[in-house]
Amino acid sequence: MSAKVMIYETQFFGFTPQTCMMRMYLAFQDHLFHMMLVIEEVILKKLECMRDTKLTSSSIRRSSEKFLAYMRNHFDRLFAKMEQVLLQVVLSIPENVLLPEDKCQEQYRYPASKFQELQEEIRHLEHRVKAEISAQQALKAELEEQKATQEQLERILQWFDGLDNVCREHGTSNLKESFAFLKENATKLHTVMQEVEDKSKTAHKK
Repeated sequence: MSAKVMIYETQFFGFTPQTCMMRMYLAFQDHLFHMMLVIEEVILKKLECMRDTKLTSSSIRRSSEKFLAYMRNHFDRLFAKMEQVLLQVVLSIPENVLLPEDKCQEQYRYPASKFQELQEEIRHLEHRVKAEISAQQALKAELEEQKATQEQLERILQWFDGLDNVCREHGTSNLKESFAFLKENATKLHTVMQEVEDKSKTAHKK
């Protein structure tokens, strides 16, 4: 079997010529084996009708196997010649022939240096695309962070609005005054708690 890589032929036929030859080879081999089984079966039936013969079914089997090996050996040599003809003539595309989808290559021919330039340009564009994707991902993460911060600020403002309403209900209209009022009450509460604690310690000592 030829080991030559026939890429252009595979593009045209839709299968590799080597695969086609392999399937043909296996099909011939299977057919040959099947024929030998049929012939052997016919000989065995004829043997049953014969009398006074030294032939046995096992000897016929050995003979058919030898004949099959002989036929396969000759078939392999013939198939090798047939494969050479098919791969070089029938399943081969000449080097000067272009497929219809590749006809544009005749009109637009580029030297190897131009091809290298195009590859460099492609790599450069790929690098720019990757950088753009990374920048978009970073921007998306920053927007998500800003959104979370905005939601937190809105909750704080709502809390201040609620605190301001509570202060208004208790007669304090200014939020700054409300904080001073809360601080003063907290200080008084701390002083009272300290006095209670001191008295409690004194009572335990007595």
